[in-house]
Amino acid sequence: MLKLTKKADYGLMALKYLAEHPETPALSAKDVADAYGIPAQLLAKILQRLTKAGLLKSHAGINGGYALARDARQISAFEVIHAIDGPLFITSCFKGAKSCDLTPSCTIKEPLARVNETISGVLKSISIHDLAEREPGAARNGEAQGLVTLTV
Repeated sequence: MLKLTKKADYGLMALKYLAEHPETPALSAKDVADAYGIPAQLLAKILQRLTKAGLLKSHAGINGGYALARDARQISAFEVIHAIDGPLFITSCFKGAKSCDLTPSCTIKEPLARVNETISGVLKSISIHDLAEREPGAARNGEAQGLVTLTV
């Protein structure tokens, strides 16, 4: 099963929350953490990582906090996940220069590479604005629970 890490999930939730509150110049990590019941210290580290990646701006001071560095339509889910977890690999044979012992006889590396590219493409096509726009409870009455349907 493919799953987002908790950190990536929290990062997406935080950017979604910031996109939903454009009237507030900056929101603290505690504001966002309280809204979703996320551990504030963990979220603060995630927000720092997203700031370092250029997806957020941080503002110091009494009214400080975090804001989106770009319009929510210009930040993809892929960028957030990549900033937090690094490159997306669905199988370990894509992770590095080390060759798998089964490479000469492997029949699934190329199909899995296509799956990996498809997942990356879908995540690149979903913006934070798209996540913020999504109505709560939209996945009811037999509708798909996930964000995407993949065809390989």
